[in-house]
Amino acid sequence: MSTYPAPNPIPQHEPLHRNPGVVATAIMSAGVVACVATVSYLSRSEGAAAAAPAPVVVKATAASTKASSASMPGMAMPAATAAPAAAASKPYDAKLPAVGAGTVHRYTLTIHEQTITIAPGVRYDGWLFGTTAPGPVIHVRQGDWVDVTLKNGGAMPHSVDFHAARVAPDVAFKTVPGGGSVHIRFRATTAGAFMYHCGTAPALAHIANGMYGAIVVDPKGGLPKVDRSYVLVASEWYLNGDGKAAPASLDMAKAHAMNPDYVTWNGVAGQYKTHPLSAKVGDTVRFYVVAAGPSLDTDFHIVGTVLDDVWLDATTTDVLHGVQTELVPAGGGMVFDTRFDSKGLYPFVSHSFASVDKGQVGLVNVGNVAGTMSH
Repeated sequence: MSTYPAPNPIPQHEPLHRNPGVVATAIMSAGVVACVATVSYLSRSEGAAAAAPAPVVVKATAASTKASSASMPGMAMPAATAAPAAAASKPYDAKLPAVGAGTVHRYTLTIHEQTITIAPGVRYDGWLFGTTAPGPVIHVRQGDWVDVTLKNGGAMPHSVDFHAARVAPDVAFKTVPGGGSVHIRFRATTAGAFMYHCGTAPALAHIANGMYGAIVVDPKGGLPKVDRSYVLVASEWYLNGDGKAAPASLDMAKAHAMNPDYVTWNGVAGQYKTHPLSAKVGDTVRFYVVAAGPSLDTDFHIVGTVLDDVWLDATTTDVLHGVQTELVPAGGGMVFDTRFDSKGLYPFVSHSFASVDKGQVGLVNVGNVAGTMSH
């Protein structure tokens, strides 16, 4: 299987200001426009007055908030001009970022438009939080506050839905029209590996176009110490063309039939075969696996080892031991620990091998050995 470099990863724990460019593409029968989010992040301590704010504060601003829950099919969108994809020189950074300082973690997601690369020579008009699909990994501690401002610089409505939040979705996950913004604040009371995504109808289209990411909530006291940790987000791409002569966009018929062209780890087919994840002999490595879908489950398996500890769907209390393969349902997340005893190349896959053939395969290079392998 051919592989290729992924888009540049999003740096962690420092402000991020990227020029997304004005990019849009008139999209197929769904009549939609590709969107990308520019992300900035600040995490800091706050005073006692801010220690226990209301769980959710929402403010929407726009010239008009009508049609904030409009469905995409048949929606008339302005004409747009496509821009070339950014150079795909590095893989998406799978390393779990450290938790920022303090108990309040602030993120700003500004939605714009951009063409991305999702397979060798294949461009796609994606909708993204950040400059990649998935969006940036959010990492907090149980009990911390997550403070998000969503700014919609695109032409169509969008929203953000956090699976780690306990909030009223009609209030907190409000759809924002073009030019509007919404402020969401929730306390991460449950530990685990969770998904976030755009929930604007039809959510199938928004997620299939790249609007998804992972939020990791460490339990109080933390999990057992490991040598290194990676985040893997599984997802599918459904294309209305080959994406080579011109960028492809979403084929809703394929999406409804759950017949993807590509299935990926962190948004790019086979990127971790070209750029394997690394470990040393004897390392215990933790994998936070989130199945973003929008529709397919992920059967997580690492060839050549056993999953020593498995924390089941978005929980850090229900633990299995000595597991060969574990189902991560679409919209779910799990935590896996495994030890690598020998030098070599260890493929990690969904053990649904149709997905492997469509790009959902990567390698862990243990001991910095030469070569590559397929599975």
